[in-house]
Amino acid sequence: MAKVQILYNPRCSKCREALSLLEGESCEIEIKEYLKESLTKKELKDILSKLGVKAIEIVRKKEELYLKKFKDKKFTNEEWIQILLENPTLIERPIVIDGYKAVVGRPPELVIDLVNRKK
Repeated sequence: MAKVQILYNPRCSKCREALSLLEGESCEIEIKEYLKESLTKKELKDILSKLGVKAIEIVRKKEELYLKKFKDKKFTNEEWIQILLENPTLIERPIVIDGYKAVVGRPPELVIDLVNRKK
């Protein structure tokens, strides 16, 4: 049985939809409510590596906090990692991670491709 972790915000409709899709698959699901239980720097770097992206690529650019504090400013990847750790609401969601790869579940159907890839 495949095991996946989902970075989850229960208030997010895309997270709920992705979780519902995962529940329809034969996989073990670990839910991480990243707004309640913070990611470590190592976890975030590991997720970015599995996504194959830089930190700026998972920033929610329509989020009010981003627009007020970070829009049009230049930061290094390490600085963005720190910003995301300090402001987890800026992290795009949902992110589903298996042992080797990760996807941002937008659209939520992308999580099914990740799970089915392992079968």
